[in-house]
Amino acid sequence: MTSKTDVRILLVGDSGVGKTSLILSLVSEEFNEEVPAKAEEITIPADVTPERVPTHIVDFSSREQSEDDLIEEVKKAHVICIVYAVNDEDSMEGITSTWLPFIRKQLGEDAGVPVILVGNKGDLIDYSTGEAMEPIMQDFAEVETTIECSAKSLRNISELFYYAQKAVLYPMTPLFNPAEKDLTQKCKMALQRVFRICDLDGDQILRDDEVNLFQRKCFDTPLQTHMLDEVKELVRRSIPDGVTDMGSWSGFTVKGFLHLFVVFVHKGRIETPWTVLRKFGYDDNLLLRNDILAPKLNIGVGSTTELSDEGVKFLTMLFNRYDEDRDGVLSPTELTNLFCTCPMLPWGPDVNNTVVTNMSGWVTLQGYLAQWTLTTLLDHPRSLEYLAYLGYHYHHDSTLTAIQVTRDKKIDLEKRQTARNVFRCHVLGPKGVGKTSFLQGLLGRNLRYVATLNKEQLSSFTINTVQVYGQEKYLMLHEVDVAVSDMLSPTETNCDVACLLYDVTNPRSFEFCARMYMKHFLDSRVPTLIVACKVEHPEVRQDYETTPAAFCNKFKLSPPQRFTCIDKVNKDVYIKLATMAAYPNLKRLVHMLLVHQNPVWLEERLSDLKDLVLANDKRLLKIGLGVVTVTGVGFIVYKVVKNYSQ
Repeated sequence: MTSKTDVRILLVGDSGVGKTSLILSLVSEEFNEEVPAKAEEITIPADVTPERVPTHIVDFSSREQSEDDLIEEVKKAHVICIVYAVNDEDSMEGITSTWLPFIRKQLGEDAGVPVILVGNKGDLIDYSTGEAMEPIMQDFAEVETTIECSAKSLRNISELFYYAQKAVLYPMTPLFNPAEKDLTQKCKMALQRVFRICDLDGDQILRDDEVNLFQRKCFDTPLQTHMLDEVKELVRRSIPDGVTDMGSWSGFTVKGFLHLFVVFVHKGRIETPWTVLRKFGYDDNLLLRNDILAPKLNIGVGSTTELSDEGVKFLTMLFNRYDEDRDGVLSPTELTNLFCTCPMLPWGPDVNNTVVTNMSGWVTLQGYLAQWTLTTLLDHPRSLEYLAYLGYHYHHDSTLTAIQVTRDKKIDLEKRQTARNVFRCHVLGPKGVGKTSFLQGLLGRNLRYVATLNKEQLSSFTINTVQVYGQEKYLMLHEVDVAVSDMLSPTETNCDVACLLYDVTNPRSFEFCARMYMKHFLDSRVPTLIVACKVEHPEVRQDYETTPAAFCNKFKLSPPQRFTCIDKVNKDVYIKLATMAAYPNLKRLVHMLLVHQNPVWLEERLSDLKDLVLANDKRLLKIGLGVVTVTGVGFIVYKVVKNYSQ
């Protein structure tokens, strides 16, 4: 795949060197003694060119055109052929004294427009001028090649224009440094990335099966065994450590892989490395194309982005490939190796406090997938970009298949069911209430562990999986900063469930929760849970007109959820938040029963029933009431859940 939709070839040179004759000999396939001063622009259709690209051939005549005309044509050209007569030393000297300096002046030294030196009238001499052209090629990097031909004998006429076309479609300069006779550094880096993507087992050796898959992906044809053996032997002769022999099998090292492309360039098969590089998303400047890094993804209002099954499988495969010691976590070295095909690590040090890690702070598979899930939810373009860097295209047609867009949340509410797997919870609370501990609690970390964390590496996000009705869902907690003002932006209130924290030991703490609820969530459809923190300490009376329990009862909220994490983290609160986010239409009774917490009013009713049974002292009645109570509550839960799902 090339970015060029056509090729424009300009022929320049001193008068009388045969520029016009070369063009007319190509078109008519015969030499004409009488030619005009200038040939009209020739367009060769795509279907008759080797590379299937329309080609325009432009002649320049100093007798009929001005210098301004020449400047205009030079700037429009994709490749410039400087024609000289092999029997005319003055025209040869004009290459360096006139034409190359003129072209550089108009385009600059780094314009990237290739130049071909064309020696015409080869039928008049019996020697080659190629050796005389070599110093010019060394001094002028834009000169890609030289060719000698004859408009009269038609020798190398077709080859001339074919090479010119190839110089545009498969430019040499980005790939190869003639002075060093080696690949450019940018080319090496690009091909090293290709090697790592194709090294599916991560052993730094391309085995036969991996080479064959690479061959089919790039060239749509398998490589015969005997041909593969011949290529290996070719590499062995030049670079002994380019092929690793492991008894019954052998494979290419990255050094041998790079050498193959040097061989292709030396043999004039520049199209081969370009075919590979373009297959892996590179443009003519050896940068990944924008359509690869940033494909357009349409996301409607109220929709979110999540990893698809294909995306999860690909990322899991990468994790397993680079988890060299198979311990289920990525050490810093393993994590760096995993992202070796990327320009930089996509995550900072705060990732260790955002997702689940082991005791050393190394990311587990669970945490790794959670971080990708968080990135996809909050910044899906970044996920798409890094999936491209990691080689997702080698296995799939587009990175877009790694991400799925959920339907509008309004439709979920209308239909009373959702297929979402990731839920956003915004956590608000006054200073000192324990928001950091609450966020870290989602990762299973107690207060004693949180006290050891580097405060500069704390994140305002945490994410982990939670069971909702037996299904694994992701719950993302985000600490909303309200230190400056109580006003929240639409982004800060845009969540699936809100969590308001208050400190049971601070009498002025609950007032914040009440104020934020009344201001931002009372009239919204966002489920809200109030959480009482630090319940391991004695509670004090809150300086508010009603108790937290009465406030919740008044506004039909679940009673305050008690939370502590001083030693063991109370995980019920996270299950409840995820459940409320997944099923916002369920009544508060159902939510409370599903997380096994009975509110005060329900406890009182059950206590009354118990007293009644004890007063009559009838064992049968006691059993019967117990059965009726359990059955009745279970039936209520069943009916509500069933109706919601429908």
